[in-house]
Amino acid sequence: MMILLGDSLHNFGDGLAIGAAFSLSIAAGLSTSIAVLCHEIPHELGDLAVLMKQGMRLRTALLLNMICACSAFIGLWIGIPLGQTETAREWIFAAVAGMFFYVGLVDMLPMLHQYDGKSNKVTVAILQNIGFLAGIGIILLIALYEDAITVSI
Repeated sequence: MMILLGDSLHNFGDGLAIGAAFSLSIAAGLSTSIAVLCHEIPHELGDLAVLMKQGMRLRTALLLNMICACSAFIGLWIGIPLGQTETAREWIFAAVAGMFFYVGLVDMLPMLHQYDGKSNKVTVAILQNIGFLAGIGIILLIALYEDAITVSI
């Protein structure tokens, strides 16, 4: 159950960041949402795998994971008004950036070093580097063209 509590707090922080970004601009909100989505997919799949490895049925694990994901909406509702002030927005972005680094360095980096011996080492290394470079490329494109993104509402 600790993983569910941690995931709820993590998703709350993601919601705060998205809310603060949308209070800055729609382009910032969309780019932050894309970044959160890219980091949440593997994170939530990992949480799901841990829950199932503990003996939980798939349906129960999915339901509990979805309930935890709803804490992002609470963070969003709090992040939008908090993000109206620049100081609060800066603190929110700093905290969430730290969480992104934590997930990347503590959760995902050790997985890159695991080798099961069944696959070709060179192929695995190439695929890992392609994924890494694709992530850098996507974030770079968002950073370069963030000001050019327009959304008609």
